[in-house]
Amino acid sequence: MSIDTVRAYLKTYGLDQNIIELSESSATVDLAAKALGTKPQRIAKTLSLKGKEGAFVVVVAGDARIDNHKFKDTFQLKAKMLNPDEVLEFTTHPVGGVCPFALPEGVDVYLDESLKRFETVFPACGSGNSAIELTLPQLENASRAKGWVDVCQLPI
Repeated sequence: MSIDTVRAYLKTYGLDQNIIELSESSATVDLAAKALGTKPQRIAKTLSLKGKEGAFVVVVAGDARIDNHKFKDTFQLKAKMLNPDEVLEFTTHPVGGVCPFALPEGVDVYLDESLKRFETVFPACGSGNSAIELTLPQLENASRAKGWVDVCQLPI
């Protein structure tokens, strides 16, 4: 079970006790925001994308959308999301629970600048009914992020 893998992984950072398991679904930004009693933009959604060799993830604010031009300039490829079977295969997390934690070797994590508007954000923890509230430094450290990128646009 993916949440158990994430719990064991986050234990090495002293964060496993902070995982929130919800009685309702948090599989979408809106459901997660409602269940957690926060604004949708504070949900840190993890996008699973096809890379030149394998897959990588970008964690973005709940109200952010990929800007194709910025994405191509940054990664030198067109943004292409993984299909649900590929998401599970490459990340080991199910759709709705994809997170930047406990990913297989070779799946790089990037954090989008859209998150920097908030002191804390809520990424999932490997299931469609889990989350954790983290500061940006905690997220950066626990996700082992390769770095910050600017590949999104925000609503006007």
